[in-house]
Amino acid sequence: MKHIDVVVIGAGPTGCMLAAELATAGRSVTVLDKRAAPSTLSRAFGVHARTLELLDARGLADRLVATGAPSPGLKLWRGAALNLGRLRSRFPYVLVTPQQNVDALLEAHARERGADFVRGFTVTGVEQDGDGVRVHGHDGSGRAGTFHAAYAVGADGAHSVVRTLIGQPFPGKAVLRSIMLADVELEDPPDNLVTVNAVRDGFAFIAPYGDNLFRVIAWNRGHQVDDSAPVDREELRSTIRIAMGTDYGLGDVRWQSRFHSDERQVPQYRTGRVFLAGDAAHVHSPAGGQGMNTGIQDAMNLGWKLAAVLGGADDAVLDTYHSERHPVGRMVLRSSGATMRMMTVRPWILRKLRNGTVAAFLGFPPVGDAVARMFSGIGIGYGHDAGESALVGRRAEDLPTDAGRLYEVLRSGGFVLVTEPGAPVPDGIHAVARTADGLALLVRPDGYVAWAGDSRSGLWRGALDRWTARTAVGAGPVSP
Repeated sequence: MKHIDVVVIGAGPTGCMLAAELATAGRSVTVLDKRAAPSTLSRAFGVHARTLELLDARGLADRLVATGAPSPGLKLWRGAALNLGRLRSRFPYVLVTPQQNVDALLEAHARERGADFVRGFTVTGVEQDGDGVRVHGHDGSGRAGTFHAAYAVGADGAHSVVRTLIGQPFPGKAVLRSIMLADVELEDPPDNLVTVNAVRDGFAFIAPYGDNLFRVIAWNRGHQVDDSAPVDREELRSTIRIAMGTDYGLGDVRWQSRFHSDERQVPQYRTGRVFLAGDAAHVHSPAGGQGMNTGIQDAMNLGWKLAAVLGGADDAVLDTYHSERHPVGRMVLRSSGATMRMMTVRPWILRKLRNGTVAAFLGFPPVGDAVARMFSGIGIGYGHDAGESALVGRRAEDLPTDAGRLYEVLRSGGFVLVTEPGAPVPDGIHAVARTADGLALLVRPDGYVAWAGDSRSGLWRGALDRWTARTAVGAGPVSP
């Protein structure tokens, strides 16, 4: 029995991001995964702006961007389009790259930071008491083992064993069956925008990876089969043609699969010392490509809070993981579900109304920009208490400082105080100065504002203490 700070069950992008955050904070963490080797499947394909910003705050974004193709928007039915180019971000696009690239990057990052990985280990039991959590299981040869930790996190996907073992329900429903997924070559592809179209009897979604490789998601109302049924090339071709009016010269089909779409969310992300994150906590329609992104952002929210409590902060800090992230999961579930229902609406009058209304709304910049902020994650915020600045709980923009961009400074992994230009630099915290006028900001490790005001008042120390129960946090920035 090995005692560690946190056991993470699941080595997907959520689990690896969480493990990296904990290891960066100096905490011992072991990742358990039932697979003997990383998955070669790539269900997810898009990395949104907010996720790229968070990866930028750990020195990872540019490496990931080099693996894919940025798409500055989404081309929808009947001329409707979602423009991401106006996002106030270093990443005004959705990056189209196979999930396999994200998985590899985050696992390597976690290992570099010091996380341990145990592959081929199947979890069979989770027990907890006031002293910690015991995770039981066995390896591929049947040899039993137990990991003892202060906390455990189930990041083991939609069919989470951890969720079942701790008795968390997963209420919701199945939405669509027999959705086809494929990576293909196209002889006459659409432009570099993600392209979507929906007609009476189906829809198709095409995203460019680059090098003439495309991710296709397609659904045919008239051909509903079990998820285990193989995807026939002609079925894929005809469904694309039905939805798009052309098959874009379908060439080589490199990989294909079939899945069903559920909408489910656990009522509680925390059960004592055990937490759920990513698909173990919420699953929803693939419309908008937000699943993997939401999981990575769950991990960024939870990681520093676990590290803070392990370092002496009040246990109530961990309750804010649920209070902040559960509403985000609910919002993603509802918005992606509404998008999928618009795509599959059948009566012609409703489709006609959809086509005209969506084009008009998205073409009106205030509405179109608000939708772009929602889908990209840029608009996600956590709210603030009465008497606090309206900036508290909001995403911190990538401000220029006297030490470089804010998101470069955040690579320290701790809280950062951004003071006003010329203000005295306080002791006991990693502090930098803005290069333009504006309020001082206390920025959390996950890039959200914890306090805003006049740094000379010293009130930021109270906000820091509420999160960490200490006022000296970390040193200067580290190299990415």
